[in-house]
Amino acid sequence: MHRDHHTLLASAIVLATGVLWGVYWLPVRALGEMGLAGAWGTAAITAATMAILLPAAVRDRRQLARTPPVVLVSIALGGAAFALYSIGFLYGRVAIIILLWFLSPVWSTLIGRYLMGWPTPGLRIVAIVLGLAGLTIMLGADGTLPLPRGAGEWMSLIGGILWSFSTTGIRAKSTLTALPATFVFALGAAVTSLVLAPALEPLPTLTSPQVVTMTGLALLTGGLWWGLTLVGLMWAAVRLEPARVSILLMTEVLVGAVSAALFADETLTGVEMAGGALVLVAGVLEVLPARYLRAA
Repeated sequence: MHRDHHTLLASAIVLATGVLWGVYWLPVRALGEMGLAGAWGTAAITAATMAILLPAAVRDRRQLARTPPVVLVSIALGGAAFALYSIGFLYGRVAIIILLWFLSPVWSTLIGRYLMGWPTPGLRIVAIVLGLAGLTIMLGADGTLPLPRGAGEWMSLIGGILWSFSTTGIRAKSTLTALPATFVFALGAAVTSLVLAPALEPLPTLTSPQVVTMTGLALLTGGLWWGLTLVGLMWAAVRLEPARVSILLMTEVLVGAVSAALFADETLTGVEMAGGALVLVAGVLEVLPARYLRAA
């Protein structure tokens, strides 16, 4: 009974995480409209996350000091990937940005096979083919070359690839607990955002009332999305099968597409939806072998 309760709670946390990240673009764009354009908004959000998690990082400083550098770099790289994803919402359509990110299981499989030497079940090869086919259809929906259009789509695609490298390194080496890991994650995102910010948009000039409002929104966004949901996801992921986690997180795509249609008047064409569906099917197929192998 106790185990069933934990499974139910973990499933609810993952589902809520998917729903919340489906509307993450709203505070990001709100900060952009307030004056924190480009990467400046993500820099503010991730700096706020670091401030919130700093006491936990100080408390667990010995654990951080004992952690191998490759683990810290892998986690920080994951933060850099999320920063690109976050910034991308200001330069592209929400649903496309999310779908490009959800190609990361395909990149993870390729990295695991060719760089780590991990076995690749046949079903995952099918997933790779479907994912790349979906990417081609989605990006070539208007009859042009199937390449990302605009900075936002490139950021999401590159971010997904970086995320795959990050998760591969974390899977192979990490024993760091959730709170200090999330602090390092936010640090990687903050550094990436601050490096990119001057290249994308000029330093904003803000008034005192704007600073107060932006600080409040950045703290809320950093605390809820980058802090609470990521710590909760790390807790839940070790208590659930990978297949269940991945499928529950796909609510992010649905919520993102619906919220963008309602609040930003952004819709996908039929061809783009078909390509996106293939990407999601590839994501499901990529994790199914792990489930069956565990059952065996």
